[in-house]
Amino acid sequence: MRLPSIRRWRKPRAERRYPAPLTLHELWMVSLSAPVSRDRNASRTTLYPFRRIDDDSARSWLAAQWEIGSRQVLVDRLDELSRSGYRARAQQVLGVAPLAWDAALYVDIARLGFGCGMITEAEAWTALKNIVPSVVRTYASWQEYADHYLLGRKVWQDGLGGGRDETFPAPQSAADAHLSALLDPANRASPWNLAPWDTISHPDRAR
Repeated sequence: MRLPSIRRWRKPRAERRYPAPLTLHELWMVSLSAPVSRDRNASRTTLYPFRRIDDDSARSWLAAQWEIGSRQVLVDRLDELSRSGYRARAQQVLGVAPLAWDAALYVDIARLGFGCGMITEAEAWTALKNIVPSVVRTYASWQEYADHYLLGRKVWQDGLGGGRDETFPAPQSAADAHLSALLDPANRASPWNLAPWDTISHPDRAR
């Protein structure tokens, strides 16, 4: 008897459900969450947050990591991150407000909300567009964005008891290595190389 191919049971790729490639502006906006997306299954070139369709994982992640179980809670969380987020605490502790950390989380949550159907595709794009002006006013390069992301991560982790860095919630070395890869000019897969920082300041176009 011929055994069924394992491939038959694999979930379809995100591009099959959403075949239209992102424009350069869209890719740039999605790329704001690239520092958060370290998992191998994460997609960094689609609005959908995973390489393969997995709505349940999007829903489970929001519930487990953010206690988000409804559209209203999702909307409220996005609003809080856009207005103050973790950077308010960072301002008190360090005298610096690292918007990049909140922006990355904001875009990640919006994508996950779209991924599990809490918000529509149009609503997700509107959410991403809303965060762009403040990010562009604050930073002049992906390097600056990455530096502030790491600063915000440190303040967040210290608030959780940062002395356990190597075991909880993820080692700083992993975040450092991931950001180094994103910034590496030789990394052709990096969305930050596919959509350079000044992309958002020029007219949009197809990739």
